[in-house]
Amino acid sequence: MEYRFLGSSGLKVSALSYGAWVTFGDQIDEDIAADCMRTAYDAGVNFFDNAEVYAGGRAETMMGNIIKKVGWKRSDLVLSTKIYWGGSGPNDKGLSRKHIIEGADASLDRLQVEYVDLIFCHRPDLDTPIEETVRAMAHIVDQGQAFYWGTSEWSSEQIRAAHDIARREHLVPPTMEQPQYNMFHRDRVEKEYLPLYTEMGLGTTIWSPLASGLLTGKYSEGIPPKSRASLPTYRWIRRRFESPEGQLQIEKVKKLGDVAADLGISLPRLAIAWCLRNPYVSTVITGASKPEQVKENMQALDDLTALTPEIMEMIEAILDNIPTKEQNFR
Repeated sequence: MEYRFLGSSGLKVSALSYGAWVTFGDQIDEDIAADCMRTAYDAGVNFFDNAEVYAGGRAETMMGNIIKKVGWKRSDLVLSTKIYWGGSGPNDKGLSRKHIIEGADASLDRLQVEYVDLIFCHRPDLDTPIEETVRAMAHIVDQGQAFYWGTSEWSSEQIRAAHDIARREHLVPPTMEQPQYNMFHRDRVEKEYLPLYTEMGLGTTIWSPLASGLLTGKYSEGIPPKSRASLPTYRWIRRRFESPEGQLQIEKVKKLGDVAADLGISLPRLAIAWCLRNPYVSTVITGASKPEQVKENMQALDDLTALTPEIMEMIEAILDNIPTKEQNFR
């Protein structure tokens, strides 16, 4: 396993990590989840990602039970959770001081730990002043309930505003962002955030490296039963895949599959390795519903050397979506 610094912080996270989204509580039970986590841990994964909203809190409960049962040393793990959607009550969602503090308490109870290493604002809250959110997240860190805090799917302007407020008020600033990043979703990581990597040492814990399963190739002939896109709670994924844009991407996936086959690796490994090549990616959060899938994903680190400049040119020719640079009018 390779370990990378999380941005400019002194924390090292495994380049490949394992997350609970979709699978824990929705697709797999606790025994299978435990096997997946053990497989990831044995491969050198130290970062395990979660959120209060995943399976309505059940994902955190499952992960907490597994960690307690397996008996891993807490200091060997980097655990995260995300706060935004905590329930149906009027103050159970968003990034108010009330929900951040109460949501963090509830997450720690479900995970059965005294602290998480990372806590994220799961989405921006347009109804709460950023300063209120910054003060609440800094409070969580000051209380020892988390070591670092960050954002997920925030714009560069919102991240910069939060950072500036924290510095002005001598508070702990956000140090990481959790954006979606994959072959079909790349503008934000490769273009919008580019100044932030040097300005504030922003680290990234990217999610959906396989584009919600599209880059596995299993949707090339339709929606398989028991797949993520077949779940009632993820109809939005199915609609996206069946849209004209989704169908165009599926055709590109078929061509990418040929590239992977010529290299003697699987398409998921190719897609994950492509993400790992980005020097601003601190860790790639992988998901899997079987230990065999975890093992397969972990091999992507070995495939980095296969992505030569010539192979990357072939991939980019298929994707045809390199973010455009800002025009210089001088």
